[in-house]
Amino acid sequence: MADKEKKETGAVEKTAEAEKAPATALTPFEEMDRMMHRLSEGFLPRGWLRRMRWEWPDWPEMPALRMPRVDVVDRDEDVVVKAEVPGMDKKDLDISVTENAVTIKGTKKREKKEEKGEYYRREISESSFSRTVALPADVDGSRAKASCSDGVLELVIPKLKKSTRHTVKVN
Repeated sequence: MADKEKKETGAVEKTAEAEKAPATALTPFEEMDRMMHRLSEGFLPRGWLRRMRWEWPDWPEMPALRMPRVDVVDRDEDVVVKAEVPGMDKKDLDISVTENAVTIKGTKKREKKEEKGEYYRREISESSFSRTVALPADVDGSRAKASCSDGVLELVIPKLKKSTRHTVKVN
């Protein structure tokens, strides 16, 4: 009788397949990871990728290529820009200022040589970054001052027009 009632009301029994969540698309990285896992499980001996790792360069020794974190502070008479540039010397930095933006560029070159008897190893690496930050006010770039210490670059750039602050009461 229950089957007749379901047919008459148009209700359809849910199967285990219908209750499953719909499949979501994988990102390209997830798809590549899945393919590599299938390849290593089906055809290649266990741990083959780990053995290849010994032939790769020393990753901790290679300089990281990343964008520096930047803080912009709007003061009454000037704008202060602080950027994290760890491991960079002031000779490796190039700073340019326009009326409303600052561009910080850095290039780090590194060379490592190792000689033991007839064994000779030489690694050369280079990393660089470029970051442009919009400024909250028009500034006078010709009077900008920069200093770099402990991996922090600090730029103090005078404003063209002093900003006035007003307090606003919240109702």
